[in-house]
Amino acid sequence: MAKKRQKKQQQNFLPFIKWFWILFGSGVLAVVLIFLLASWGVFGEMPTFERLENPETNLATEFISSDGETLGKLYLDDNRTWVDYETLPQNIVDALVATEDARYYDHSGIDARGFARALVYLGTKGGASTISQQLARQLFVGVRSRNLFEAVTQKIKEWVIATRLERNYTKEEIIAIYLNIYDFNYNADGIRSAARIYFGKEPADLRTEESAVLVGMLKNSSLYNPIRREELVLNRRNTVLGQMAKYGYISEKEKDSLQSLEMKINFNPESHREGLATYFRMYMQRFLNKWVEENPKPDGEKYNIYLDGLKVYTTIDSRMQRNAEEAVQEHMKNLQAEFFHQNTPDRNPTAPFLDLSKGGIDTIMRSAMRRSARWRHLKREGLSEKDIEATFREKTEMTVFDWNSDSFEKDTIMTPMDSIRYYKTFLRTAMMSMEPQTGHVKAWVGGIDYKHFQYDNVIQGSRQAGSLFKPFVYAAAIDQLRYSPCYTLPDNQYCIEPGKHGNMAAWCPKNSDGKYSGEDMNLKSALANSVNTITAQLIDRVGPGSVAAIAKSMGITKEIPEVPSIALGTPDVSVYEMVGAFGTYANQGVYVKPVMVTRIEDKNGTVLFEYTPETRDVLSKDVAYAMVNLLEGVTEYGSGGRLRHTYGKNQTVYKEIITGYPYELTNPIAGKTGTTQNQSDGWFMGMVPNLVTGVWVGGEDRSIHFNRLLYGQGAAMALPIWALYMKKNYANEELNVSKEEFEAPEEMSINIDCSQQQQEEEDLIDTEDDLDDLDDLDF
Repeated sequence: MAKKRQKKQQQNFLPFIKWFWILFGSGVLAVVLIFLLASWGVFGEMPTFERLENPETNLATEFISSDGETLGKLYLDDNRTWVDYETLPQNIVDALVATEDARYYDHSGIDARGFARALVYLGTKGGASTISQQLARQLFVGVRSRNLFEAVTQKIKEWVIATRLERNYTKEEIIAIYLNIYDFNYNADGIRSAARIYFGKEPADLRTEESAVLVGMLKNSSLYNPIRREELVLNRRNTVLGQMAKYGYISEKEKDSLQSLEMKINFNPESHREGLATYFRMYMQRFLNKWVEENPKPDGEKYNIYLDGLKVYTTIDSRMQRNAEEAVQEHMKNLQAEFFHQNTPDRNPTAPFLDLSKGGIDTIMRSAMRRSARWRHLKREGLSEKDIEATFREKTEMTVFDWNSDSFEKDTIMTPMDSIRYYKTFLRTAMMSMEPQTGHVKAWVGGIDYKHFQYDNVIQGSRQAGSLFKPFVYAAAIDQLRYSPCYTLPDNQYCIEPGKHGNMAAWCPKNSDGKYSGEDMNLKSALANSVNTITAQLIDRVGPGSVAAIAKSMGITKEIPEVPSIALGTPDVSVYEMVGAFGTYANQGVYVKPVMVTRIEDKNGTVLFEYTPETRDVLSKDVAYAMVNLLEGVTEYGSGGRLRHTYGKNQTVYKEIITGYPYELTNPIAGKTGTTQNQSDGWFMGMVPNLVTGVWVGGEDRSIHFNRLLYGQGAAMALPIWALYMKKNYANEELNVSKEEFEAPEEMSINIDCSQQQQEEEDLIDTEDDLDDLDDLDF
């Protein structure tokens, strides 16, 4: 009886068992069908095999310094530089797996247990997305739709793509791709940019608590923003550290210790207008635009400098670049304060202009208005010139440059026309430093702040050279006439008669102080003290054509009129060209064209470009060394003497106007100051055996200048930047900036020992009781 009842019960359950397997089988078939439909593109386009093999990620062009640092990047939307898995710190991998996908190494793209948990608890105890699924969404699916049906189909597509990714990539590669493509905000595209922007370091150097911050941001980088929501991000970081302890990646003791640490964000925003070497990077953008036109890909397409991940290896040394920028900032802030002091309305009603009529000022201002970006923009919009001019007189909110603000910016309200005049009150500068033997440019500063002053005065700007041009005259005389630095000429006013050397009238230049000793003076003393009468006699003897020719052979490309007045620096020159030219003296007479790029590689490391040095012999070794000897006199007892010496009763004055004085440099230095008429331009070129550096300071317009030589001479405006820069370089012995003597040729046919005669000459030169007597002013 019992057996019959048991058999009957089994028969009653058979329909349920049958239907269970039918439903189960149908479910499996449905899942398979859904996956097939998704893979066939029924729910939307799916990535091809080729796209899975090569996921489209835009890579920024990277500028790399000679010491291996990233100077900056060039990109449109994605500031991304690829990092291989091997260079990721283990702590960030552990944090990622512990927080986002604890069973990552045990599944093939879909976590069945996680999915079941999410279904049962409706997502309240964690989601089901694996790292592979999150990568699929980032690469191919996009932001989750709010439409339920679309959200479901997106999820299905994620599953399909995740399984494909798992077949095409190793677990390590998937982690690397995910961290490289994630957008961490503030142009922090990918883990490398994020590490640099939020912590100022490379990914490999991230500490565990720092990696936890970045992994915490993966949940939602806009919400977990360490700049705007510090407390929220701190709590999220501690959650990540808790997950790492939960899954055994760190101990409970380590977790407690790390969670107690303060969250230290070292925010370093990366943009085209901020960061290190901004002017140089913008020069490189122009260089690359030209380079890609001339060097297409093998298939004939042009490289995209914003998306193709080029690596540009530059000659810039990041440490020297930083020293240069700091030196410029320190001195220019100090110099600008004095310029403002001299140009208050009661001292100069036409500030910042001097010696100009109202009509002349209006002409300059109107020209500046028409050159402005605002004018061009409104012109493109179709406004009439009258309407455009009216907008320049309407007050508006704006952010302007300000030396005294922490960020060098302040918010204000003024008219665009007033802002043009405001910006003209700021003195401009340029600085370039080069290794003369190789031509490698080590530092490049085109102005005081790229964000607000985008004109690059290193290579775009050309200004009158003043006395900085005189060494070309001396080089021609020594080269052609075999004069020695000890050769003497009388310090009397000298005239070149009309009709000679293309002169229409007599040319009779005066000395800067209007005085003439009447005594014989050797060339070394004459150049050291920038005596115009001696220079006039030399150019008369060699001819302006010879001087122009030697300047051009040393890299000066601007037109040089073959007239006597070029001897006193009337030609316009750039800092870029003058540094290259002076490098000829330090490099034993061989001109080496300045080099900024040594190599360009594509994203795969294939070399696309390697530079070939451009050199030419200009001077013999003994002539070049004689010129170095002449230029050393400038810093020994001439207009650059303040680099070495201190001057008793003038100490207070010097410290007030010359940043960082006294410098008390004792190593061999060759150099030359330059000051143009009315103190419109101040120059200094300084050389040690393995580094040549040029500095220019002046106003945007020649009518913007100091009213006294005390402040407007090259030794006060430009020389301090060189001195500060070199002292910073010498403080870092790893830079190997030379303190040695310049190398003398084995056979020297020109006498440079003027010791006895030099002492007699020095006795005739007054000590530096008045700054006005120290430097040169050319008329």
